[in-house]
Amino acid sequence: MTKVAIVFLDGVGLGEDDPLVNPLAAARLPALMDALDGRRLVAASGRIDAPRATMVPTDAGLGVKGRPQSATGQAALLTGRNAPKILGEHYGPRPNAVLRSMLEGPTLFTRLLAEQRAVAFVNAYPQGYFDAVARGKRLHGAIPHAAQAAGLRLRTAEDLAAGRALSVDLTNAAWRSTMGYPDMPLWTPWEAGQVLARLSSAHDLVFFDNWATDVAGHGGNLAESVRVMEEIDAFLGGLLAAVDLDATLVAIISDHGNIEDLRAKGHTENLTPTLLIGAGHQRAAEAISDLTHVMPMVLDVMRDA
Repeated sequence: MTKVAIVFLDGVGLGEDDPLVNPLAAARLPALMDALDGRRLVAASGRIDAPRATMVPTDAGLGVKGRPQSATGQAALLTGRNAPKILGEHYGPRPNAVLRSMLEGPTLFTRLLAEQRAVAFVNAYPQGYFDAVARGKRLHGAIPHAAQAAGLRLRTAEDLAAGRALSVDLTNAAWRSTMGYPDMPLWTPWEAGQVLARLSSAHDLVFFDNWATDVAGHGGNLAESVRVMEEIDAFLGGLLAAVDLDATLVAIISDHGNIEDLRAKGHTENLTPTLLIGAGHQRAAEAISDLTHVMPMVLDVMRDA
């Protein structure tokens, strides 16, 4: 059975090959470029077919006018349903009642759990996050809402300290400096990638939700966006060096464009990259053309003995 490790990068599209406006064109990304035979994640590259990886430009608009948004895009990824068409618009960042209802129904998580698969949503959340949700001061995003609705445990600071979870900043530095956890261990991004590889070895599916890319895109600062992309690349380097790519498909996916064009005020209408590395990547790529295809593709890969 093929394992799958999903690295979700919020707000990453395929933009111009221009290092003055596109951090993916400006950054040093050796892990990604090695996987893709030296080609960059830019629109001009088109579909990339390499020996151990395939990248498919993916439609995030789903036939609905306007700029794609996080809640509808993530709902489409997790349910295989055209969430913006059902809702009548692109919507986000947090899911509304209609989208929450969708995410409480059949999703990638519920389908795999029903098959007795070992599934882990590996993001760690500080106690302040849980407290804010309990007080009604904060809504879960689409991905943690779906995970919790499926019965998956949201991981905590204790899990992060023990290497059973990951932080969005990858190094845990923010937990020490701003979240009240001064003793949280510091990692390099590479080491964080190794943590995800270990978690992948113990589960059939691991899912890591990283929204640092979307935050950087909204910030509009090229140097900061380049830094974020280079740390993510180092993280992916650690993951790819340790995971068994003969038995595991690493799927790097996104919900909409943003960081790839710092001239844009908000999200873009660009295609997003679906990057598949490792076991069965060629066949899996043939099933992808828009966001609704990702969930059934993952199920198909994992059911292929």
